[in-house]
Amino acid sequence: MSPTSSQTSPLRVALALGTVYVIWGSTYLAIAVAVKTLPPFWMAGARFVISGALLYGLAMWQGAPRPTPANWRSAALIGALLLFIGTGGVAWAEQRVSSGVAALLVSMTPLCMVLFRWLQPGGERPAGRVWAGLALGFAGLMILARPWEATAGGGLDPLGVGALLLACVSWAWGSIWSRRVSLPTSPLLATGLEMLCGGAMLLLFGAFAGEPAQLHLAAISLRSVLALVYLITFGAVGFTAYIWLLRAANPVLVATYAYVNPIVAVFLGWLILSEPVTAKTLAAAAVIVAAVALITTAQSRPEKPPKPVEESKENECAEVPELAEV
Repeated sequence: MSPTSSQTSPLRVALALGTVYVIWGSTYLAIAVAVKTLPPFWMAGARFVISGALLYGLAMWQGAPRPTPANWRSAALIGALLLFIGTGGVAWAEQRVSSGVAALLVSMTPLCMVLFRWLQPGGERPAGRVWAGLALGFAGLMILARPWEATAGGGLDPLGVGALLLACVSWAWGSIWSRRVSLPTSPLLATGLEMLCGGAMLLLFGAFAGEPAQLHLAAISLRSVLALVYLITFGAVGFTAYIWLLRAANPVLVATYAYVNPIVAVFLGWLILSEPVTAKTLAAAAVIVAAVALITTAQSRPEKPPKPVEESKENECAEVPELAEV
């Protein structure tokens, strides 16, 4: 269902964009606070299972058709790539790197998207402007991570950086496949299924990783609990706003979140958690943001969604955001 003209007023679009900018930028801070006293995988798993259950119930209350087995299989695949590996990797990495740095590294996701689109069958070779953005983004990553200083204690934690890059790759790949699988037409239901599946995987993985032994109820801080509540509620609000924007506004405009979120995250991390912001961090931020902006604005024509791999008569393939919060 397409938004009506009243729904797509400039004011509504501006409010939705502002919601995505601020909320998704702030989730990096909330994750950093939550994992101070909560195990990362169980924290993320609880977040998505609760949010997914709420969205699923809301979709059913609104009269959405019940999901088919094909819908559940598709949601499991996308939930694994986007939430289990993507967001779970970010939650784990934020034990080792600051929230602002995490947001900057995750902003590399659009660069991964460009490469994956090119490598898939029938993909279009990136233009020169895109290659320039890729090179610029890699340079920004090197300035930020400084791997040559890691052994001397001056660079970022290599495991944290590796986890964040894996999260970027997984999110980009899952975003591509989300356009090819059978998901419910209801955005709320599709998102709820993905959160339920991805959250369950995070909880299971956390159990195998020994997180139950690390969970001490007496040691959990009120700040961590409040951060988790924020992620459960406002994180879902941000994702819903993003889905609405994809249908109501130019995708190029919507994709600007990819280089606004890191700025919000770095500022909030400095303001609330006193995370250091060095000259090198600011330089890397400027380079990465410029690279993502260059690539995003080069994609002036949105692709036509490919035909789904699986289709059911009751449910058509619904688009899921190509770029989203981790």
